[in-house]
Amino acid sequence: MPKKESKNSFEQSLTRLEKIVNLLEQGDVPLDESLKMFEEGVLLSKECMEALNKAEVKIKQLTKDLNGKLQLTDFEE
Repeated sequence: MPKKESKNSFEQSLTRLEKIVNLLEQGDVPLDESLKMFEEGVLLSKECMEALNKAEVKIKQLTKDLNGKLQLTDFEE
């Protein structure tokens, strides 16, 4: 089965995932619908993790010094 490309941003996927978790935690969703929502949640979770991993790689690439060594930098909020 080909991988489904997400058209949602990271933030949209995370918001939908949070909504699914909240609905499933309430326990009011019928079993069939719960399974569909769980499956969607797993896919959204994977998409979010992939996006975070890509962001981490990009940050590491951007923080390399001129000698190609990784420079750890504290990020201030």
